[in-house]
Amino acid sequence: VKLLESGGGLVQAGGSLKLSCAQSGGTFSSYAMGWFRQAPGKEHEFVAAISYSGNHTYYSDSVKGRFTISRDNAKNTVYLEMNSLSPEDTAVYYCTADPTGAAAYTVWGQGTQVTVSS
Repeated sequence: VKLLESGGGLVQAGGSLKLSCAQSGGTFSSYAMGWFRQAPGKEHEFVAAISYSGNHTYYSDSVKGRFTISRDNAKNTVYLEMNSLSPEDTAVYYCTADPTGAAAYTVWGQGTQVTVSS
């Protein structure tokens, strides 16, 4: 199973970005999916997760109400729509896959940089 993120870039504070993550190999609908991020000098931080079918979503308090995770199982792709971005959202964003449904994210993408300027 491989994950490939795209959609990162530079945006001004208050702006929006939409990240995509395409999975190859495996059966996409058999994986719960998540997004994590890592800011310079900080640990990985959970951002959002979505269940196999997409019926259940979970968010960290820091992004709740601003970010939306979604998935298209027909396209083997998970998305993270980010609105009202602030400089504190600057980080490398990683797409992850969980084959267990128990938050065991064993597959990680290479990451995509998101930079929010003030």
